[in-house]
This record gives sequence, structure tokens and C-alpha cells, in this order.
Amino acid sequence: MVDSMIKPGQLTTRAEMKAIFGGGPQGGIVPSATTPNILIYSDRSTGHRYGYYDGWLAEEDAQGPIFEYTGAGTVGSQTFQGLKGSGNKAVLQHVDDGRALRVFIAAGKVSGSGTKRQRYVGEFALDAEQPYVVRQAPDDTGALRNVIVFRLRPTGPVQHDAQDDIPSAETSLALPVPAETSTSSMVEPENNKKTVSKRSAQPTTEAERREAVLADRFKEYLRSKGREVKRFQIKIEGLPSTLLTDLYDVTAHVLYEIKGTAARKDVRMAIGQLLDYRRHITPGSPPAVAILLPRSPDRDLRALLEAENIALVYQDGDKFVGDIGPYSG
Repeated sequence: MVDSMIKPGQLTTRAEMKAIFGGGPQGGIVPSATTPNILIYSDRSTGHRYGYYDGWLAEEDAQGPIFEYTGAGTVGSQTFQGLKGSGNKAVLQHVDDGRALRVFIAAGKVSGSGTKRQRYVGEFALDAEQPYVVRQAPDDTGALRNVIVFRLRPTGPVQHDAQDDIPSAETSLALPVPAETSTSSMVEPENNKKTVSKRSAQPTTEAERREAVLADRFKEYLRSKGREVKRFQIKIEGLPSTLLTDLYDVTAHVLYEIKGTAARKDVRMAIGQLLDYRRHITPGSPPAVAILLPRSPDRDLRALLEAENIALVYQDGDKFVGDIGPYSG
């Protein structure tokens, strides 16, 4: 029925969409109380003020294209809680609530009026494996805060116009950001449905849960030793995507990659990530690099890390064992 009313690429207005789908006349995230839809409006002229861009990532993964959309909230860190986070919560739980996500992009104004035209991009759903990421961006006051960046997947025909691609970074930049810039720092809303067929935000794997717990424990351990702990948010020249490292010990100048298991595939992945990240952390001397694991890996993997000059830290009960940097005490 909807497909006969509006097609990807069609120009419309908020008022026309309200007449079809319901919802309100304002806001970037507009849940409807009369139809099973959430209307998502993107306007680059306002998003640019906060240092972020909505749109298609240039790189497609095995599941296809991704459209990134930054959540609601212009002052302070974005949230899923309370009235301030109600729109973000609606997007997060759209599958549970049986709602479709319909994306529109501002496209000029209606001739002879101040009404903005809205170009319909298509219908989407949250990426089941990684529904959102958290990044740092300025708010209305210019202060850096956490923003929620939803990762949307097309569920049917969409308009993938090159003008909607997220622009590539002009220069490479590794920005130190708070250690709490992470999805694990977000408090997700409880789902009160008695029967849940599928959560919009799929639960993370057990290894990822262990990784988040390990990161929190090690972060507090470092701080108990008087260390300043951050992360790096990295933009790379010529690419639109944003990388976020694991913990960075500012005091010791050590960059950590954290894995939830000591399996070979995870250790090898961590090595690659550290070598990739370290190249972009400038100016000054490159940081020392270390891998944090929940237990000691096998002897061959320990030898591999030593050969690559990568320190190993692992948890042993309530303690952490290993070389945690040239200036550790």
C-alpha cells in the first residue's frame, strides 16, 4: 500500500507525509501513533553545525550498504532515556514495536514558500549485528559530547544517490576522546513486551560482553594507578568512515586493543588493528602498543606478540599481569 503512495527519490513535504503516515510536523525522528512507521528526517545544513554527516558509507560489507544517521539531541550527550531520548529509543526498538524506518533528506524548498522539500530515500531497518556506534561531536554550545550514530540497512528499494554519500575526510586526524565514548557506556531502555520476537538491537556476543567488562575493569585499574585514560577517534584522509580505538593510556603513551577471548583469530585481529591505528596517531612519537586479554594466550601467540614488539596484558583473577608500558610503576 505504501509503495503505491511514495517511491524512493520522490519529492514531498513533511505535511504530505504526516497526512499519509501520521506523526508530528517537527523533529528529526518522528514516530507515528497511527501507522507502524518512524519517519527519519536528515538535513545536512543543520547536521554540519555539529560536525557530523548523515548518509551512505562508501564501503559496503558482506550484508550490503549502510546509511548512517545521527540520533536526536542537540545539547549534552545523546541518550535513550527519558523524554530527551524518546526518539532514539523508538528507533532502537523499532523491530520490537513492528515499525518501519522511513528516511527522508532535505532537498531545497518548495517554490514560492519557506517549506522544505523532502526527498524520500526508502525503507530501512537497524543493522542487526551493530545497530549503532557512539562518537564524539560538538553540541549547540560547542562542547564535545557522545552522539548515537544509527547504522541503517535497506529493507527494500532505495535511492542511493551519490550526493547522499558521507564525504571523505580531507585530512587524517586522530582525536583523543573520553574513554566512555563507547556503546557499552550507553544505557539501553528495558523492553517491557511480554513476548519479544526480535530485539532491534541484537544482544552482543558473549565474547563482546566479556570484552566490555574487561575494558571497564582495566580502565578503572589504570585510573587507580593515577593514569589518564582516553581513546582515539580517527578520521582517515580520503575515507568517510570513522575508527574508534580501544583504551589509550595517556600517561604511559600506550595504545591497547582489547579482545574478549585469547583465541588465535582474535589475537591476530588485534595485531592488525593496532598496526593500523598507530600509523595515524600523530604528531609526536608513535605510542607503544599492547593487547589486553581475559587470560594468557598459548605459547606460540605469546612468541608472536614478542616478535612484533606488542606488549601483552591479561587478567588473572582480580589482577592484571604484563608489561603495561615504559612508564608504568
